[in-house]
Amino acid sequence: MSSTVITNIASLVTNDPSFGDGSPLGLIRDAALVVDGDRVSWIGESSKAPATDNRVDADGRAVIPGFVDSHSHLVFAGDRTEEFNARMSGRGYTAGGIRTTVAATRAATDAELETNLVRHLTEALRQGTTTLETKSGYGLTVHDEERALRIASAHTDEVTYLGAHIVSPDYADDPAAYVALVTGEMLDACAPHARWIDVFCEKGAFDGDQARAILTAGREKGLHPRVHANQLSYGPGVQLAVELGAASADHCTHLTDADVDALANSDTVATLLPGAEFSTRAEWPDARRLLDAGVTVALSTDCNPGSSYTSSVPFCIALAVRDMRMTPDEALWSATAGGARALRRTDVGRLSPGAYADLAFLDAPSHVHLAYRPGVPLVDEVWGRGRRAA
Repeated sequence: MSSTVITNIASLVTNDPSFGDGSPLGLIRDAALVVDGDRVSWIGESSKAPATDNRVDADGRAVIPGFVDSHSHLVFAGDRTEEFNARMSGRGYTAGGIRTTVAATRAATDAELETNLVRHLTEALRQGTTTLETKSGYGLTVHDEERALRIASAHTDEVTYLGAHIVSPDYADDPAAYVALVTGEMLDACAPHARWIDVFCEKGAFDGDQARAILTAGREKGLHPRVHANQLSYGPGVQLAVELGAASADHCTHLTDADVDALANSDTVATLLPGAEFSTRAEWPDARRLLDAGVTVALSTDCNPGSSYTSSVPFCIALAVRDMRMTPDEALWSATAGGARALRRTDVGRLSPGAYADLAFLDAPSHVHLAYRPGVPLVDEVWGRGRRAA
């Protein structure tokens, strides 16, 4: 394996407070970084960089860890353009929402689903995302959920079984039978392809008792829990996530003081998804309230065809700073180290010795430009596992 030093970095975000300025970002000015194989082996001031086999000049650009997008729904077919257009135009829309995507996904071939998945993964990579979680949830049959996870697991290690996205239209009159399927035959077929199990705990989807049964069954099969929690209304999702030791409670829009306290006193990350609020004109999560209480916050895209059709973490960072009262430093940390915490990973989301050399060069001298210049394609170059990837 050859070694490469990247020098002349205007500002290097390490996300390791033992380096640089001692802040959570571990920011080093006029920095250098050494890559050995697929890992970071040294970071520090550019003038102190060791000799290596290869040398790359960052030309005064900022370097940040690759984004860790810990919540997406990318195995699907079709789109929901008409639904979005109606919502943004103030017109009523009576088509099927998630059920529309379920019908299109069931009708698609494996090759069509994989092509669409790869297109979105490539799109995300170009924007700096080097680690990405994605879910099933648009098949809702044993066959379609299994193939969604099988396809996804060929392209990412972070795969989530979401048979409990909504009650399948096939079981509209018998939700209990669908829960039995999700915790039985469907789980048996899907568990070998997934690391995580998720459930949409919400009115109109699955209540607290149903969600607990689903997550407990998944945990017994070796899957780790995460929860779609408290997105549309107050409910039991956050408390259930903490009770079951879930890695993440996602959305967290409607929270009581008890919910915030539970998150602050647990290892469960609150993953905020501002693309969903932007795309539905819903109430913004109060990130400031969570951060001030000591909750670990992640920031993710929720990329999906219905309520957040964006793969751009930089866009979500800008939204979080503008509308969720996060500082630029907090938003970047949440989109990198926070995402890694939500996936219980220590090898991504940081750029210090031992971490994977997953990084993005910005066409700017500072990470603050991600929020300062919203909508501008500032990600100039992306490396994954020590090699240029985009």
